[in-house]
Amino acid sequence: MHSFIHGFLLAFGLILPLGVQNVFIFNQGVLQKQFRYVLPAVITASLCDTILILFAVFGVSAMVFTSIWLKTGLLVIGIIFLLYMGWSTWTADPVNGNHEKGEIFSPKKQMVFAASVSLLNPHAIMDTIGVIGTSALHYQGMEKTVFTCATILVSWLWFFGLAFAGRIVGKINQSGKVSRLINKVSALIIWGAALYLMKLTIGEM
Repeated sequence: MHSFIHGFLLAFGLILPLGVQNVFIFNQGVLQKQFRYVLPAVITASLCDTILILFAVFGVSAMVFTSIWLKTGLLVIGIIFLLYMGWSTWTADPVNGNHEKGEIFSPKKQMVFAASVSLLNPHAIMDTIGVIGTSALHYQGMEKTVFTCATILVSWLWFFGLAFAGRIVGKINQSGKVSRLINKVSALIIWGAALYLMKLTIGEM
């Protein structure tokens, strides 16, 4: 029971901040006409987090953090991607309640973007591999399995809930003002994450 609570609270604390991955899932919830249309993004993000967590628990963290070139490479790729996502979000047309503006992502494009903001996001990688991976070292056998399942459960519940919250906002957002505000705030958050990663990258050199 202790390992489950530990894993649940740890994963919730890591996933709660409004980062690129959360912003994308929430915006898709706002954009899509029905909740079921955002499921490709939700399921892809959840699966990517599951993969990262499993890699972390089974020791990949040791490989990543002992290779300075691999870590720096991930940071550089992440910075470029964050700058691009920030610009795309800032310049996106607001979505009104009738979805007359804004691009509606196809299932394929949702999956590609969700995988990108999950697997090319150094924050997500360092959180899952660095924090969850090292925390899992405290457990063995069944306790490690319970800890791992708890962290994975948080990801699935969170992304489904986030998309549902976005869907509610989409229903009440008739003028597009809410989407416009969300886009601007989201872009600033994304650019802030990029600047933070630049700082980390310079520190690694």
